[in-house]
Amino acid sequence: MNIRIAPASPETHRLLREWRYPPPYDFYDGDIDPVLNPERYFEARDEDGELIGFYYFEPKPPDLDYGLGLQPELVGRGLGLEFFLAGLAFGRERFRPRHVVLHVAEFNERARKVYERAGFRIVSTHVRTFERFGDVPFLTMSDGA
Repeated sequence: MNIRIAPASPETHRLLREWRYPPPYDFYDGDIDPVLNPERYFEARDEDGELIGFYYFEPKPPDLDYGLGLQPELVGRGLGLEFFLAGLAFGRERFRPRHVVLHVAEFNERARKVYERAGFRIVSTHVRTFERFGDVPFLTMSDGA
């Protein structure tokens, strides 16, 4: 898959708000949380220019928080690792962090497995409270100690 990464446009943010995942992944639906810091989002498009996902980068020097989302129709097709690694390479090149850190809902085992295959390990856990979902346990994962 050839992935083109660029700053997310207002149109991209509009499209992301329409994304719907099947339960329990509806936790990641595009309209759950308002977009705060849209400048931290990057769109991912395929060779035909179709939006296939997004990446989120939040510099926390010397480290980098990394988030991502794959278009709902593409989830479960074995594209996760390639998609993840493309964004990771982009983030490392652009921000030059010491370590990359990500946060994933504990129930999202398939994402966690992708991150582990990329060399990330669980370094801590925490709980976030959401109006719609209540308390949700999260895993913090890092590419280094």
